[in-house]
Amino acid sequence: MTFVSIEYHLFLFAILFFYYLFPIKYRWLVLLAGNFSFYWVAGKGGRKMFLAMVLLSYLCGIFVEKLRQKSSLRLQRIGLWASLILISIPLLTFKEGNYLIQRYLHRSGWSFIAPLGLSFFTVQIIAYLVDIYHQKITAEKNPLKYALFISFFPQIVQGPIPRYNQLAPQLLEGHRFTSQNITYGLHLILWGFFLKFVIADKAAVLVNTVFDRPDLYKGVYVLVAGSLYSLQLYADFQACTKLAQGAAMLFGIRLTNNFNHPYFSRSIKEFWGRWHISFSSCLKDYVYIPLGGNRKGRLRKYINLLITFLVSGAWHGSGYRFLVWGGMHGIYQILGDFTLPTRKKLYSALGFSEYSPIRHCLQSLSTFFLTTIAWIIFRADSLQKAISMIVSIFTVRNPWVLFNDSIFSLGLSWKEFLILICSLGILFWVSLKQEQGISISQTILKQPLIIRWTIYTLTVIVVAVFGTYGFGFNAQDFIYGGF
Repeated sequence: MTFVSIEYHLFLFAILFFYYLFPIKYRWLVLLAGNFSFYWVAGKGGRKMFLAMVLLSYLCGIFVEKLRQKSSLRLQRIGLWASLILISIPLLTFKEGNYLIQRYLHRSGWSFIAPLGLSFFTVQIIAYLVDIYHQKITAEKNPLKYALFISFFPQIVQGPIPRYNQLAPQLLEGHRFTSQNITYGLHLILWGFFLKFVIADKAAVLVNTVFDRPDLYKGVYVLVAGSLYSLQLYADFQACTKLAQGAAMLFGIRLTNNFNHPYFSRSIKEFWGRWHISFSSCLKDYVYIPLGGNRKGRLRKYINLLITFLVSGAWHGSGYRFLVWGGMHGIYQILGDFTLPTRKKLYSALGFSEYSPIRHCLQSLSTFFLTTIAWIIFRADSLQKAISMIVSIFTVRNPWVLFNDSIFSLGLSWKEFLILICSLGILFWVSLKQEQGISISQTILKQPLIIRWTIYTLTVIVVAVFGTYGFGFNAQDFIYGGF
């Protein structure tokens, strides 16, 4: 049962019906029942371990708070670290343990099925425990209310990753039915369908063709596929976020924003302030700052940056290529810091002021290129294949493939490719307007009824005809669903 399945949306609206049917003070119990029903159906073999982790983290939260109140600082730290290690064991076992066993011991590893959304709710639990330790929040004493926070079904699989003080009060409050929440929620869901079916899954056809045969496709093929993968990943992950936000908004609950037009970023540092914001903020608050941040000199700052992004790489997947991917982003920022004065002088010499549109465009394009190179490593089947593909971009000269219809041999006909380009143009236009502070949803709501419903109808038709359900393509799994 995925976010784009008919079963999921039937389930969603069934829970929504009962949510508003019950009195306000009992609505959190409806959500809790919905959460566990969802996990029972979708979680498969990981249900028992998920329940065990919910119970363990609940007890750890109370334990950390008790130590904080009555014990020495040293004992408090020991208790916190013991709790964090216990909570992290399942994630480390499934993500890194099996990889190491298979690679170096040549054995099959553990056969347990990982709980659904393990990477995401583990980070959520870690943030909860650390915030208790720092006395930002108090431990939840009611196990059912705590379980509600951990298991909220719209975001448990792929985020966004909420903080306790952001989400828990909203879940427990009980919200009244308003047409505004329903309308806005449906807007987000419809936009999520467009991003997923018309952009991400269509781009996946070409991307998969090139990345599945790196020995056959070189040079410009890799550059085109890598660029499209950057956009596919963005559209796919944003689609999941919008579907989660839309579902939550139907209940009157606002989830944190996870993206802020990252490919408009003028630097890699800015990119990580706009990409997967909930996870990036966790890395900053629970890894980078505890390591010392930028408070202990430039060298220590760079070491802390590198460690933080290596942790990010390890969280995203097993194997060297994810560590390399994370390390590249750390190195990007270090080099960016070193070269900043030189780049400022160069732009000034060229006559481009700080607020020059041309300067902004050049910086955004360079950021997109650097992230794309890193995404190729992220997407490739192995580090060796990724390096070979990247090298070919700079060594294989075949620009004619852009003009002799060779691109249309990669799984998308010229008509389908044109649809993809037009869809990306719509995404760019919407992103640009939002970057300028214009709410597309509010703009639509201000239009006359006939115009609003024309927009809704056309969007549904576009998704149904030109999206995944058209041209015989099958729906792709959400990319971040595997993390």
